[in-house]
Amino acid sequence: MAGSDEVNRNECKTVVPLNTWVLISNFKVAYNMLRRPDGTFDRDLAEFLDRRVPANARPEQGVSSFDHIIDQSIGLEVRIYRAVASNGAEGAAAVTLPILDFLTGAPSPDPFPVILFFHGGSFAHSSSSTAIYDHLCRRFVKLSKGVVVSVNYRRAPEHRYPCAYDDGWTALKWAMSQPCLRSGEDARPRVFLSGDSSGGNIAHHVAVRAADEGVKICGNILLNAMFGGTERTDSERRLDGKYFVTLQDRDWYWKAYLPEDADRDHPACNPFGPNGRRLTGLPFTKSLIIVSGLDLTCDRQLAYAEGLREDGHHVKVVYREKATVGFYLLSNTDHYHEVMEEISDFLKANL
Repeated sequence: MAGSDEVNRNECKTVVPLNTWVLISNFKVAYNMLRRPDGTFDRDLAEFLDRRVPANARPEQGVSSFDHIIDQSIGLEVRIYRAVASNGAEGAAAVTLPILDFLTGAPSPDPFPVILFFHGGSFAHSSSSTAIYDHLCRRFVKLSKGVVVSVNYRRAPEHRYPCAYDDGWTALKWAMSQPCLRSGEDARPRVFLSGDSSGGNIAHHVAVRAADEGVKICGNILLNAMFGGTERTDSERRLDGKYFVTLQDRDWYWKAYLPEDADRDHPACNPFGPNGRRLTGLPFTKSLIIVSGLDLTCDRQLAYAEGLREDGHHVKVVYREKATVGFYLLSNTDHYHEVMEEISDFLKANL
């Protein structure tokens, strides 16, 4: 059971920088206002409270972006980020062009990664234009010298399972089909999947489908991926309510996303659980799994990594014992900088 709010706030403040505490605490206050006990969600207020930034054709800090609809039937949109071309630029930066020229352009001879990114928000919150994710995607462009495609997937509870996964699959197929996102002498797409929280969950399930369909993914990068199950883990009991997140919060989001008659052992929530599927023999991609030791679902993420290893797949876990959820959103800790370096190394090694 979660401790008192005052005790938990004080303990949290001793672990995270003040500006991180303020940022995530503000999100928590807003999120608590939006969830209703009957399982509905105040979407109008959510849209009003979400701090968003527009795409910028004019570069900011060396990165430009634009929004593009890839499926008119459901209005599925992506935000595409690219580095600004300059003398001596390499990778995707060398082919930075006006938007229409870029989308209709030929493959680049210089290999570069394409990161298909799924934002967090527990399947219900945020978007591809939310300021914190816009900032993170720009960071990914700089460290990868590639292109980031951030997916504005449909959100729960209006759009339950499997809508977010279907949108992720649609985005992957689109990215794979674009000549402008192919590179290298073999002119192939070098696509990585990435996401945090619910976005990490989506990345896993899209990667499984890609393996089933014979679509080659270069790697998965999961940050505090959101998994669950009906039986509580040690970290869930021990950290409930201590560092921003409560089990009651998590249970609400799973109930909002999963099929109405499902429990948390549904494979979407608990991929290696009693109703899950083993991936032995499947050509599943390599994984970089970032785990925060003060995230109440850290045991779930470690068990997920172990499940991949048991099925014969390549996994690297970066475990930050004293990190909380969302540490990768602000560049104010050693956790942030060291994890960004890990991501950069993973991209280079698997390009």
